[in-house]
Amino acid sequence: MKKIYYLSTCDTCKRIINELNLSSDFILQDIKTETMTKAQIEEMRALTDSYEALFSKRARLYKELGLKEKSLSEEEYKNYILEHYTFLKRPVILYNNQIFIGNSKKTVESAKLAIHE
Repeated sequence: MKKIYYLSTCDTCKRIINELNLSSDFILQDIKTETMTKAQIEEMRALTDSYEALFSKRARLYKELGLKEKSLSEEEYKNYILEHYTFLKRPVILYNNQIFIGNSKKTVESAKLAIHE
């Protein structure tokens, strides 16, 4: 599996995709125009330790809905991600049964190493 879930309107996502120097067999899914399925979210979850790891606490809606004050369950994290694309921490890179979540320098470097080793 060589896939990236990203947002085409996000400059950080675009910069990271350019930095990664991807081969043409990568599938890019713009999560704003092509909604993620329950199966796709479950596939991501299978490669990480929790739905919370996939959840963006920087999303504007996170603050607007007052989720910061709540203690969310795994099922709630999953449902929020399914409900609105902004709750997915981006980009999510799937590569050979490995997952790289988010845009931290360390994550991007790890993804680069895995993809180009």
